[in-house]
Amino acid sequence: MKYVPNILTIIRIFLVPLFPIAFFSSTDNAHIYALIIFLTASFTDFLDGYLARKYEVVSVVGIVLDPLADKLMLLTTLVCLNVSHYIPLWVLLIVLVKETCLVISGIFLYFRKEKTVIPSNKFGKLATVVFSAAIFLIIVIPHYFISILVMFIAIILELIALSSYIGYYFKNIKSKAITH
Repeated sequence: MKYVPNILTIIRIFLVPLFPIAFFSSTDNAHIYALIIFLTASFTDFLDGYLARKYEVVSVVGIVLDPLADKLMLLTTLVCLNVSHYIPLWVLLIVLVKETCLVISGIFLYFRKEKTVIPSNKFGKLATVVFSAAIFLIIVIPHYFISILVMFIAIILELIALSSYIGYYFKNIKSKAITH
C-alpha cells in the first residue's frame, strides 16, 4: 500500500498526453474518450490523496508529483478547450497565471531555510471540483449557459483560492519574522 498513491499519481501524469490525442482524434466520440481520460485522472487524484492520508503514506515524491500532475492535466485540458473555441483565452490565462504563481512561490518557499510548504485548502479543493464539473459540462454540452456559468464559478473559486494562498504565505512569513 505504501507506493499505491505514487503509482496512481504517475498514471495520472501518463494520462496527460493522452487527453489531447483523444480530444483531437478524428474518431467518433473523440471528446467522450478524452472526457473518460479526464475523469479517470480526476478519480485517481481523489483516490491517491485519500489513500495517502488514510494509510499515512505521504511521501516527498507524492508531495511534488501530485500537484504537478493536477496542474498538467488541468492546463492541458484548458488548452484543448481553448483551441477548440469552447472556452475563451482569458479563462486559460487566469488559470495559467495562478498556477505559475503557485509553482514559482512554492519553489521559492521550499528552498528557503524554513522549507515552507503551502498546504492545499478547502478553496483550492473546491475550485478543483468545480473546475472538473465545468470541464465535464463544457465537453458534454459546450456553449450552454450552465456550462459557462459553472466555468465562471470555477474561475472565481480559483481567484479566491489564490488569495487564500497569498494570505497564508504572508501570515506565515509575518509569524516567522515575529518569532525570530
